[in-house]
Amino acid sequence: MGMYDNKFSEDVGSFFRSPVREIFKRVDLNSIYSFAGGYPSAETFPLEEIRRTMSEVIDKYGGKAFQYGATQGVPELREAVAERCGVPVDRVQITSSSQQGIDVCTRVLVDPGDVILTSSPSYLGALQSFRSYRADIRGVAHVDDVEMLEKAYEEVISSVHAEGKTVKFLYMIPDFQNPSGESLTLEERHMLVSLADRHDFLIVEDSPYRELRYEGEHIPTMYSLAPDRVIHLGSFSKIFAPGFRLGWAIAHPDILDKIYVCKQSLDLCPPIFDQYVAAEFLSSGRLDENLQKSIALYKGKRDLLLGLLEEHMPEGVTWTRPEGGLFLFLTMPQGFEAVKFYDTALDAGVAYVAGEFFHPDGSGKNTMRLNFSFMSEQKIREGVKLLGKLLHSVILSAAKDL
Repeated sequence: MGMYDNKFSEDVGSFFRSPVREIFKRVDLNSIYSFAGGYPSAETFPLEEIRRTMSEVIDKYGGKAFQYGATQGVPELREAVAERCGVPVDRVQITSSSQQGIDVCTRVLVDPGDVILTSSPSYLGALQSFRSYRADIRGVAHVDDVEMLEKAYEEVISSVHAEGKTVKFLYMIPDFQNPSGESLTLEERHMLVSLADRHDFLIVEDSPYRELRYEGEHIPTMYSLAPDRVIHLGSFSKIFAPGFRLGWAIAHPDILDKIYVCKQSLDLCPPIFDQYVAAEFLSSGRLDENLQKSIALYKGKRDLLLGLLEEHMPEGVTWTRPEGGLFLFLTMPQGFEAVKFYDTALDAGVAYVAGEFFHPDGSGKNTMRLNFSFMSEQKIREGVKLLGKLLHSVILSAAKDL
């Protein structure tokens, strides 16, 4: 027992370390082949334009840009986000990252033991937040048949009701999901909104990757289908730069009011200078110009990775084929354990994230997430070749033991 153990709250016992962040502690990502993080490429950061915009902000706002500001965000950025998303400005709250958006939604909606529905697998950072508030997380595996998917959700909801509980909200990343890279069809979005209406729960729609589409048609947001039932979260991290810790929440004003009060106790207000820079970038058109360059870069990397997987992965390994975003998901033969294989891979110089960490129930042991945005194309080539060689060795050895 540590000397401070009796000083901590009971909630601390619900915290768990992000395996992604633990990787960052162990190694310098630039010294290995890292498919692990969700980092954007530094090539996409428009440094000269940012430098010029920062100077313009200082000239325009002076000391105001470095002062405290409104909790809901500076008007210039709220208005720019409202225009971009096609919503009234009174439905926009600026957050200090979309991760904070997830956290404040959970904080204002969930009591210990309350049920949160989510897909399985789901975003690790969201699962961390839900567990820190001692939520009861129920995951539903995705299937492509919308009727079967609806049945799966209804079965879970029925079991929740049988326990005398209700669902507080459904958490979804409908566009290029982290970790799978897959997206919900319009029919699936309508089904989930109808499900929420029937059973009277909210939907938290997390959309940090929505604008990173490389092919296919844009699909309406879940918020646009049910603006009074859906809380839509967005982020500047993937479309601008993650060093500007900025995101937004769009919701009914009654919900935003509780988020507003909650946020006051967290950080008083989002970073003011960063907000003015983001607002100028949006209103000047610089963000969209740079976003098109990012999309072209990431599409090339995605295409490269998909081709290399075909070339180097052993028989029995499958993977998703995302139309956008930053990730895809590998599934190895049954019996393979990505967590146990991880040290072997890292010792050889290649990193990934084991898929079981993204499953609320710890399943998915034979899966892993690969990111394709961070590394150069040359390192992607070398990294996939090395990972394929290691997997060939392990899977072949397992087959011989059968």
